[in-house]
Amino acid sequence: MRTTVGIIGAGPAGLLLARLLHRAGIESVVLESRDRAYVERRQRAGILEQGTVDVLREAGAAARMDREGLPHHGIELRFDRRRHRVDFPALTGGRSVMAYPQTEVCKDLIALQLAEGGPLLFGAEALEVTGADTTSPRVRFRHEGRESTLVCDYVVGCDGFWGVSRAAVPEGLSRTFERTYPFAWLGVLADVAPSHDELVYARHERGFALLSMRSPTVTRAYLQVPDGTDPREWTGPRIWDELDRRLETDDPAWTLRRGPLTATSVTPMRSYVHEPMRHGRLFLAGDAAHIVPPTGAKGLNLAVGDVTTFARALVHHRDTGDPSRLDAYSATCLRRVWQAERFSYAMTTLLHRAPDATPFDDRIQLARLDRITTAWSAETDLAEAYTGFPLTQTERQSR
Repeated sequence: MRTTVGIIGAGPAGLLLARLLHRAGIESVVLESRDRAYVERRQRAGILEQGTVDVLREAGAAARMDREGLPHHGIELRFDRRRHRVDFPALTGGRSVMAYPQTEVCKDLIALQLAEGGPLLFGAEALEVTGADTTSPRVRFRHEGRESTLVCDYVVGCDGFWGVSRAAVPEGLSRTFERTYPFAWLGVLADVAPSHDELVYARHERGFALLSMRSPTVTRAYLQVPDGTDPREWTGPRIWDELDRRLETDDPAWTLRRGPLTATSVTPMRSYVHEPMRHGRLFLAGDAAHIVPPTGAKGLNLAVGDVTTFARALVHHRDTGDPSRLDAYSATCLRRVWQAERFSYAMTTLLHRAPDATPFDDRIQLARLDRITTAWSAETDLAEAYTGFPLTQTERQSR
């Protein structure tokens, strides 16, 4: 089998890349080790940056998002029993975000790919990438019990942290940077209308809490818990009581709505970057190259930035013969990645209480939050970062 771009992984990054290439008239084949049902129910991110929303619209993949997604024009910071709303459009020149689950993004893109695009093979396990430094890299994969080889002009690894793509970068060329945090997130889904129409980020002496949503009738919420926590230790009443404590406010008009839990899980917190993100004709994207703690809502959006950068660079090369944008792929993406790592780290250390936190540390957190809520420049920095960093070095955020 031969194609122009071999894409490993049918998460939102791989699927969006296939869609962008199809719209540009470039062939691709997508290999996904899991079955379709698994991909379409895999719970992950739920907040789309302005740039991600724009790219989905440009790709003709936003019809259902625009009907069912929930535009968010701000977030609420809650600390020391105080409430403060960060107004995104007022601080960023009109930018905002959209609450629309990754599962739904994948469903939309899968339907489009199967109806209009190139081959999308579920149950196709990539085993190895070879020849990355040649003009014909190959992906060896197993599908329906047989091994096959996909010969490509380019390979894009969207296969996550545990995939095979990153292993094709020679060890002597690889540099990794990482930080593991001593806490995790206990996440829950509940069949109850959200208690607030925007996300609430709460810093509390008992630990961080986040109140989010998946739809007008489904609440998504998170609690900071010790790393290694077993979600079975947390009953429904215990979770709601803890959320009530950490979201406490002096505002009598606000109450937490409770309802039946439908899912619980624990997510470890880590930061990770692999450099470079390109070797020869192999390009890494998404979690194959970088991981951020979820506090800044950056994971899915960074992956979208990666594949959009690759697609634009490849189209430019095809149309002009100029490979400079492909050559600059790693540097272009990493500039954005490190800004997202910075922001995610800042949000995580701003809102979570470390196990060994001292009273001094507590006061510093409160001072940082007070600065954001009283200084236009600090609040603007948060709003610009949350709504999304530019996809290329030539773009610039401005008010």
